[in-house]
Parts: sequence; structure tokens; C-alpha cells
Amino acid sequence: MKLIRKLDRFPVSLRGGALTIGNFDGVHRGHATIISRLKHYADKLGAATIVFTFDPHPVRVLAPERAPAPLTWTNRKADLLAELGVDVVVAYPTDTDLLSLTHGEFFRRIVVEQIGARAMVEGPNFFFGKDRGGNVDTLAGLCGENGMDLEIMSPVKGDSSDPDLISSSRIRKLVTEGDVDAAVKMLTHPYRIRGMVTHGMARGAKLGFPTANLDAIDTLVPAAGVYAGRTWIGGRSHWSAIHIGPNPTFGEKVLKVESHILDFEGSLYGQAIEVDFISRLRDILAFGSREQLQQQLLKDIAETRRIARHHQ
Repeated sequence: MKLIRKLDRFPVSLRGGALTIGNFDGVHRGHATIISRLKHYADKLGAATIVFTFDPHPVRVLAPERAPAPLTWTNRKADLLAELGVDVVVAYPTDTDLLSLTHGEFFRRIVVEQIGARAMVEGPNFFFGKDRGGNVDTLAGLCGENGMDLEIMSPVKGDSSDPDLISSSRIRKLVTEGDVDAAVKMLTHPYRIRGMVTHGMARGAKLGFPTANLDAIDTLVPAAGVYAGRTWIGGRSHWSAIHIGPNPTFGEKVLKVESHILDFEGSLYGQAIEVDFISRLRDILAFGSREQLQQQLLKDIAETRRIARHHQ
């Protein structure tokens, strides 16, 4: 998979492929359906499967105070799209020049002249160009004028227990509420954050449960609580009990993200690690003593091991 950030370097060999445009934040099951159809057209053309996305999200440029926290960082998004079979991800640097293009100018310059697409696949709520002036009807007209195939996909819904539409905004709401179990069902993968390991208060180590404290997290952090998940270190995953929030037992009010990595020894200070959230275990609680907290932590670890066995 090629990750391209400037279209003036778009390889001639990749022109004439099947294209989809969007933010693809989170890379969820709805996105996967679009990519599946995109691959169909690419195979038909004998050409590349191309995703054009924005870095950063356009709202971060137009109205940063309203910009949602992202669900994925660019390289993670590209990796997830590659797993779905995408050949090329264009992570276009979003600026005012790009956002000032009318829908007609955007289509001509980006889709026709620079990428040379011969087919497109989009969702029903697709808008493009300045002030979101273009929609699927506009796109259909432009594709027709240029002899391009176009397919507009129907929205993807959840399973029988949750028939609502799958979307990045819904997933963001679930993560914000701490319902990572429901979010995982809509994603093509566990929800993941990344950060740098920094020094904390070392309370976990003193209790017999050392933790890696994450800082500089650049994606949406789940709601306060204790979770079972995996911590990725150097490309390998380790099951972990993850604490997000303050530590009310010791009177602390600062929100922290800490991962107790099961069966792991070694220093991680200064390293970048990634953490997957598989299931929520409980809310943050205040305990009457250190011993009560230690007993609860043992229960959290036991439950994490049970979930780990279930996922083997």
C-alpha cells in the first residue's frame, strides 16, 4: 500500500483507478463495505483501489473549536485501509486553498486531472467542494460527463440488536461514553489510542501493579473507567488492564491513562506505545483502604485474563 501526501507526486502508473473520497475516521464497517465495492471496480478496470482522505479533517481548518477528536491517526487509518485491500491512500494536506475549490473545480483538478479516476464509489451522505456545494446528484452528473462509473452505497446498519446506522459520529459517542464493547462491533478492529510513556506517581508499582502512564495522546480518549485490552510494544501485543480517570482513593483528581501490562517486566519510559480497548470492566471507584483497592485490582486482572482466553 502506498501512502501519498502530495498529488504532484501521484505516480502515472496509478492513474485510471477506482476512487473513493472521505474522512474514513475510525475505518468502520460502513467504510469496509465501500472499499469492498471499490475493489470490484478496480478489478474490473485492472487498476488501483484509491482512497482520498483529508489530513487534518476539514473542520479543523474551518472551525477548529468545533472539530471532533479523531478516532484514528493518519498512518493507522492507512494501515487499516490497507488491510481492507486498498492500494493507495492519499492523505491530502487540508488547507484553505483546497477548501476554497468549488465542487466542479475539486472534481476537475483532483479527480480528473491529478488522479485520473475512471470509477467512484461513495456513501449517500457524500458532499464535496466549497461549502459542501456538491452532493451525490452533482457527482453523478460530473461522472457521467466524464465517462466514469459511479456507485452510491446504501448506509450500513448494525446487527439485529442495534439496527441504527453505523457512522464515525456514532462510534465517537460510544467511545466518549465508554461503551467500547458496542464500538468494537461497528469498527473493523478494536478501538486504539497511542501515546508516550511518562513518569507518574508510581502508585501502581507501590501497590504491586505497575502501570505505563500515557501522555501526548492525539485521538479520542474513552470515558473514565477500567477496561480490558491490549498494549502494543514493538509490534507485539500484551493483554492489559487499563485505567482511565483520576484516583479517588488517594484524593487525586487529575485524569490519567494507565496500562497495567500483564506478565510484562521492563522499563517503557520515553517509548511510544499503543493501546487497544476490548471491553469495559467497571467505573472508577473510591475505596476505603489500600487493601480494598488491591483486591479490586486483582479482580480486574482476573477478568482481563478471562476475556483474553475468550479471544484466543
